[in-house]
Amino acid sequence: MSSIDQYTALYSENACAFDAHSAGKLNTMRKHALESLKGASLPTKRTEGYERTSLEDMYAPDFGLNPSRINMPVDLAATFRCAVPHMSTLLGVTVNDVFHPVGSLEQRLPEGVTFMSLSKAAAEKPEVIEKYYGSIAPTENAAVALNTLLTQDGVLIHVDRGTHPGKPLQLVNILSSTVPLMAPRRVLVVVEEDAELQLLVCDHTNDNSQSYLTSQVTEIVAGRNSRVDICDIEESSARTSRHNMLYVRQSEGSSLNHTTVTLTCGVTRNDYHIDLTGDHCDTRLSGMAIGSAGMHIDNHTDIRHLSAHCKSDQLFKYVLDDNASGAFDGRILVTGDAPFTEAYQSNKNILASQEARMHSKPVLEIYNDEVKCSHGATTGQLDSKALFYMQARGIPLEEARTLLMQAFMSDVIDRVSVDGLRDRLRHLTERRFNNYRQGDAANEQCGDCPASTSND
Repeated sequence: MSSIDQYTALYSENACAFDAHSAGKLNTMRKHALESLKGASLPTKRTEGYERTSLEDMYAPDFGLNPSRINMPVDLAATFRCAVPHMSTLLGVTVNDVFHPVGSLEQRLPEGVTFMSLSKAAAEKPEVIEKYYGSIAPTENAAVALNTLLTQDGVLIHVDRGTHPGKPLQLVNILSSTVPLMAPRRVLVVVEEDAELQLLVCDHTNDNSQSYLTSQVTEIVAGRNSRVDICDIEESSARTSRHNMLYVRQSEGSSLNHTTVTLTCGVTRNDYHIDLTGDHCDTRLSGMAIGSAGMHIDNHTDIRHLSAHCKSDQLFKYVLDDNASGAFDGRILVTGDAPFTEAYQSNKNILASQEARMHSKPVLEIYNDEVKCSHGATTGQLDSKALFYMQARGIPLEEARTLLMQAFMSDVIDRVSVDGLRDRLRHLTERRFNNYRQGDAANEQCGDCPASTSND
């Protein structure tokens, strides 16, 4: 039985429960998704290329679902302290696939900002959900269709026209279960014309002894002259598989700055699809991944320039040690309707051991003469001359290696627009390198974040 057959059968047995705990377009889209999945299959290494992560293998284990919404209590205070020093945020938490506002979130939100449960929004704000939910992510994609079929909740973030919240929003995703669990969830982000959003997303695992699979589809609608800044940090367990699908549609004059940071994981695959549909759009897509102890990290980007005078800039860096493996598959498409495009893509990697493996495939597909485009990939080892220089000045070899790997990641961190968050990422990166040098990477969590910093 294929993965799709496994989960469609489970859905058919519990269809009433799925609909009972959701509402509106989330339910109506389910029927369309089920039709799309007939005869479909998830991609494998054979169908996508050997360097990509097989989704069929990722989804194949018999993960349970929770269609009846059985309560899985989690002590939020004990599970994480995800505060960022010198940065106050508006905090919401998703436990598995159920959204929980923290404290009096609704009362503290600025006027013009919505940050709430997606299923609740489908009932209370149907006009927003009807207009935008499923408008970008295509159910012709089998993984998107499966997510659409199984999703009962998620998050809606909506910023009204001309609204500038003044402080970032923060979404913390926590996996917690006593049995193996799949958490399908959806995030819908709508930033209207001339509006602005800063969003910090953190993924954590509560019980490292269980196996988890997350399937998340994020749709971002960036209105005319809007600005969207997102930083996505993953610190999950070695038994966590994460499939993160991001779909973005940028209108004229909009700006997107998205950074993904993978610190610890089991198997992670991030798929980014960005359409620049209006003139004078600006897109910055960045990523850093630190792999050790058998971790696998896969980033796939697909940026489509569909209009004139747009610019995109991609930078992805990996440091892989032990028997960790990584993949980067990046594509830039410039259509005939996109003259005066600037598009740049760079993937740089360090293999810190003989067993580490990296596969990189940058691609340019250009159908226009009026462009400035470049792409490139490099994979190598730490600079032996720099290591010798540092050791000659009394720095032990392992400490010298750690310092060089930290420095290697600095330009990705510098692309984050929020000052306090940049400082936090430097600390997390330093701690991550120090801990895996001491053999503690598998137990890494975000537990040393200052408890005194409030999210209000």
